[in-house]
Amino acid sequence: MAKTEPSRCNLTALRKATRRVSQLYDQVLATSGLRGTQRAILVYVRRSGAPTMGELAAALVLDRTALNHNLKPLERDGLLTITVDKSDRRSRLVRLTKRGEARLEESQAAWLKAQERFETGFGARQAADLRQTLELIASLEFDERALTSPAR
Repeated sequence: MAKTEPSRCNLTALRKATRRVSQLYDQVLATSGLRGTQRAILVYVRRSGAPTMGELAAALVLDRTALNHNLKPLERDGLLTITVDKSDRRSRLVRLTKRGEARLEESQAAWLKAQERFETGFGARQAADLRQTLELIASLEFDERALTSPAR
């Protein structure tokens, strides 16, 4: 395959990298029956207790349609529940089930293996730096910078 010049488009470069990393994690996680995105949702729900759909969407930087699309198979498989918030009937709460907790535990070794593979190929220090950079890009702080920076 011919080597091509890197794209100057940040979006293209990020999406290509994301797809490649997702393929790695999905391949290693396949034995657990979870995809990387599904595991990330379950981890966030476990850490948060019972986030609302809005909180979950904001934390994962997903619109509600995409979030619903990702939650349906997890709910169908009994890994989480979505219920009406008794204090605000307009909100839905997402909770991890015992089955979801067990699936997360079962997937832990595979996730660690995927982490190790990535860091072996990319470098542990570079991976830590990359996560820090990506956290900034995903943050509201970056969004505010991008919106207020003058166009050049």
